[in-house]
Amino acid sequence: MTSPIDAAWLQDPAVQAALQALGQGEEEARIVGGAIRNHYLGYPITDVDIATTTTPRETMRLAAEAGFKPVPTGVDHGTVTLVRDGRAFEVTTLRRDTESDGRHAKVAFGRDWKVDAERRDFTINALYADAGGTVYDYVGGLADLETQTLRFIGDAELRIREDYLRSLRFFRFYAWYGKGRPDADALRATARLRDGLKTLSAERVWGEMKKLLSAPDPSRALLWMRQAGVLTAILPETEKWGIDTIHPLVQAEHELVWAADPMVRLMAMIPPDGARVTEMARRLRLSNAERKRLQAFAMTSTVAADTSDGTWRAMLQDGDRQALADRLRLDIATASRETSGETASARRRLLHALETFEPAVFPIDGEDVQAAGIPPGKAVGQALARLRRIWLDSGLTADRETLLRSLEQGASPGEDAG
Repeated sequence: MTSPIDAAWLQDPAVQAALQALGQGEEEARIVGGAIRNHYLGYPITDVDIATTTTPRETMRLAAEAGFKPVPTGVDHGTVTLVRDGRAFEVTTLRRDTESDGRHAKVAFGRDWKVDAERRDFTINALYADAGGTVYDYVGGLADLETQTLRFIGDAELRIREDYLRSLRFFRFYAWYGKGRPDADALRATARLRDGLKTLSAERVWGEMKKLLSAPDPSRALLWMRQAGVLTAILPETEKWGIDTIHPLVQAEHELVWAADPMVRLMAMIPPDGARVTEMARRLRLSNAERKRLQAFAMTSTVAADTSDGTWRAMLQDGDRQALADRLRLDIATASRETSGETASARRRLLHALETFEPAVFPIDGEDVQAAGIPPGKAVGQALARLRRIWLDSGLTADRETLLRSLEQGASPGEDAG
């Protein structure tokens, strides 16, 4: 037992109201899991989950009486979401698993806190705190938090067989909270049971990978995933391409103050091949936006470090700026490792220009072209296309008068417009 938690998040009136509502008479409610873990590690607390001895039906009744809106989000598994003043708390009845097929479990509700703790995945996620801040640790989670050791509760293989997603959760939590070499029993279990990942839905797999790739530095977790064969099992595209770019990418993110972007990190691990990217997006059921972003990246070539300002402005005006930014960030990370500092610096300047770029308005329209003597119809479109090409070739510097002179002189797209 440690000193009681004294933190603003625990004293939040909505949190206290939920605990008091579900802790009447012989019933009891406690904060569980991530909020306590993050409190000790100094991470932000975004969600506060609650465990309770009340059954889902009682949870809903007591919560409604206390002014919460109860939403039966998963009553078969004991879960009810309480909503009040825009805040939401996930509340789950104490339980034990009675049957599992590796994806779904049947549960029996109970009142034993130790039994509830022992059915959870990792020791650092099985900590409870009551309304006064007293922490209850039934499985050694506090000691593991001190050393940032990630361990399954009990037998690692049994925990994974209950839900194969736990293999991915192990590496995801290790990426965020682990330190040193991963637990040997857990590694062996994830390697032995990696075929079980095939039973999971694509949405669950990608959801875990996206969270893992959002960690401050996922490079060590990815390395151990690769060694266990888990990374190849879910992302075969990485097998021959490798993950060597991840570490320098993370370094570049820190040095240049880039936000961690799981999509760019994914791009660093897969070949920029349109067909393979499309197949991967289909298999993992990525969103349309994610799929299109990956495809655009795959079709975007490396940006030459000596690209002129004018050429770069033209590329940014008509090109896919997100794809160019994604490609440049990877090029910068790779350049930092493989080429001269001058090349890396040049690409950084290009990226800065991209980030501050404001699209220009093409200074000519169809009325201008017709006023210059071009008859209405197809010829107007052809003239506008030719003038736009001249404008782009000038690095967006050719003004309206210059372009109209080009039109009058019948200048071709490759001619100097200045």
